[in-house]
Amino acid sequence: MTARDDVLGGIRRALGRGALAEGAAGELDARVAAHRRNLIPARAAALDPPARVDLFVAMAEAVQTTVARLASAAAVPGEVARYLAAENLPAELAMAPDPTLEALPWNERPLVQIRRGAATAGDAVSLTPCLAAVAETGTLMLVSGDHTPTTLNFLPDTHIVVLRAGQVVASYEDGWDLLRRRPGDGPAALPRTVNFITGPSRTGDIEQKIELGAHGPRRLHVILVDDAGES
Repeated sequence: MTARDDVLGGIRRALGRGALAEGAAGELDARVAAHRRNLIPARAAALDPPARVDLFVAMAEAVQTTVARLASAAAVPGEVARYLAAENLPAELAMAPDPTLEALPWNERPLVQIRRGAATAGDAVSLTPCLAAVAETGTLMLVSGDHTPTTLNFLPDTHIVVLRAGQVVASYEDGWDLLRRRPGDGPAALPRTVNFITGPSRTGDIEQKIELGAHGPRRLHVILVDDAGES
């Protein structure tokens, strides 16, 4: 018996319902396992990969995300240093301890100070990878894990995300499919948290005036790497 079973059992008792009949339970299990898709707009689904990437960039920039396109992952440290200087930010950041980020040539930028791990209240800038990007809405899909602490997505005032062109998918459903295909597939292997991020944090609650940085970073910078030909 799990906490989930306790909660659902309490709801059933409150509604005066018993356990589901075997046939009904089987139908529900089949529905959950099928992952049936909603209506998918053709705007992104009909595009080839390069055009899908272009659409993602256009949609992301429309919501105040800045995007830098690089020909190689080796150029990421240089772009991070350039962006920090351009925004008059300190040359230090909290980085996700992710193998793909660790493999970058940070030794070429010795002035950039890097601390690995979860974000703290004093961190001004974070650097993370992402699982996917949704072209339809210019949205990033990030998942929690040992190598990707969720605090990096929300605590620092500036969030930098490294994205490969091959990670750009058409729709949210494509992103969920990508998540389910990861090694160790199955309900137990799913991350505890999935964050969909579309532009910097914002609110229009006060006099309908948009304010950035309401519940998270006020700057979102995507470093988009063309991974054609890279392993």
